[in-house]
Order: sequence, then structure tokens, then C-alpha cells
Amino acid sequence: MNSVRLDRWLWAARFFKTRSQAKSAINGGHVRLNGKRAKAAREVKCGDALNIRRGREDFTVEIEGLSDRRGGAAEAAVLIAKPALRWRSASGKEKCGELPVCNRRTGGRRSGIGGKWSDCGRVARAAGEPDLLEGASID
Repeated sequence: MNSVRLDRWLWAARFFKTRSQAKSAINGGHVRLNGKRAKAAREVKCGDALNIRRGREDFTVEIEGLSDRRGGAAEAAVLIAKPALRWRSASGKEKCGELPVCNRRTGGRRSGIGGKWSDCGRVARAAGEPDLLEGASID
């Protein structure tokens, strides 16, 4: 596979839950391919750069792998070049590295790096306090 449609790649890389959401974001100008506005049917190749605005978050990624089918999170992670991933949270701070991870217990979003909350108004955990994802020991 040498190329794949932009809307299919965004869906396969799990930036959007449905292809119609990906198409709406592309048509609304929230996705830029190599710095230019693109259409949903535009073919993307490895090495292309994408700027994606999803809600109040901005992502800048480089395409490392191609797929036109949606798989698990591990398969989606292979599609994105790790050093090129940059995202901006709702607070406006730019971060590098992992995408935020959903905390299912509280419904908030927690950064994979440093344990700080974003988007939901919660603050980072205090020193010595157990991490919600690790779980607290019950006595």
C-alpha cells in the first residue's frame, strides 16, 4: 500500500471515532496536510505532516505507517512517528510525547507524562497520594 485516503487514515489512527467525523473535520478546515488545507479524498503517504485540531486540542504528527482499517490502540500507535508527535492542551501549553490517556473512573483526561490533568479542571495529585490508575489499597 503506497497511499491511503486522508479520512480513512485519521479514522484508522484513532483521531476520530467515525469516518464521517474525520470527513467533517477535514471539510471544516481542522486538518492540514503538509501545511495546506486538504480534502477527505486526498491520498496521504509516509512522511507527510498533519496538523489536526480536535476540540480544544491541537496535534502535529508525522505519518509513519499506512492503514485503511481501524485496529486497536497498539496498531494505531504504529501509524504515528513518535518524535514528531506534539499536542497542545486546552490550557495552551505545548507538550511532546504520548497522547493523553482517559481515566475511566472519573471521566477526566490525564496526561501520560507527569500525571497532570487537562481539560477537566482537576489538579495534579499531591505528593504521596495514590494514583487513581494504580488503585488504592483497601485495608
